[in-house]
Amino acid sequence: MSVLMNLFHVLVFPGLLFCVVMGVLLSGLDRIWVARMQRRVGPPLLQPLYDFLKCCGKETIIPRHARKAAFLAAPVVGFVALVSISLFLPVAGQEAVFSGSSDLVVILYLLTLVSVCMIVGAACSGAPFAGVGLSREMVAMISYELPFVLVILAVSSVTFTVTGNVPQSFSLQAIVDFQAANGALITRLSMIPAAIAMLLVIPCEVGNHPFDVAEAETEICEGTLSEYSGAPLAIFRLTHMVKMYIMAALFCVMFLGGITTGIVLLDIAIFVLFCIVLTFITSSLPHAVCARFKVEQVFKFYWTVVAGLAVISLILVWLGL
Repeated sequence: MSVLMNLFHVLVFPGLLFCVVMGVLLSGLDRIWVARMQRRVGPPLLQPLYDFLKCCGKETIIPRHARKAAFLAAPVVGFVALVSISLFLPVAGQEAVFSGSSDLVVILYLLTLVSVCMIVGAACSGAPFAGVGLSREMVAMISYELPFVLVILAVSSVTFTVTGNVPQSFSLQAIVDFQAANGALITRLSMIPAAIAMLLVIPCEVGNHPFDVAEAETEICEGTLSEYSGAPLAIFRLTHMVKMYIMAALFCVMFLGGITTGIVLLDIAIFVLFCIVLTFITSSLPHAVCARFKVEQVFKFYWTVVAGLAVISLILVWLGL
């Protein structure tokens, strides 16, 4: 019975199937909202799914000078790593499938692995546009990783300050339990700057406009993905969609955890609603109102404004606010 339950968690909820459904839903809503704000009709809600299926049916063309094994393995490894993160998230009041004392550290490494897989795939293609794209992807990683780590430290510092339990301070389950007992972290004065910083980290982590410097269709012809086609390209596109959900879910767990009614279906509906609202705030709105950042602007913005917000939260936590 335990084996069947584990398979259910990995393949259905909160694992593969739920991640894909949420990724397609959020991506479809994002495209509709952006179209409406730009006074366009926009695509149907399931257009991202149609695009994925269409790519799967296309021929996979491998560049002549590409390193075939790594070129084809990169999107698969990145997607598996991303879906694995869902198993560490206590979704909708349910306990996480995998829970330990350092969940946030593992998630940080898995998110980095997803970006590294894109860089490796681009490097193995041997294409000049992909080379420019992977260098930009590396700059973007360096840009958002610092504020992201500072946000994690700020969130974990709250549980450490109250409980004094260092090993549990990086546990997502412990953070959710703390919020269930003491209220959502976003309601604390010290956590508001960190929450804003996390909202600003999400679009760059996902690679959405205006922080999509690594792809930049009008400049470097999709950059890191310029030589991908067929099923590998479809997997990369699906990874992007699922990442929108994973980052929204991570924000919900870190700052809105503990908000439950005791009714599973209702809790899931509330969780989905939170993710939809966060997608509008972090993806659709910036996409519609901002022009694409330059590479140096991305770096400067995240190491000054966003990192500064996270540092303010750390200082406020240390002051006991």
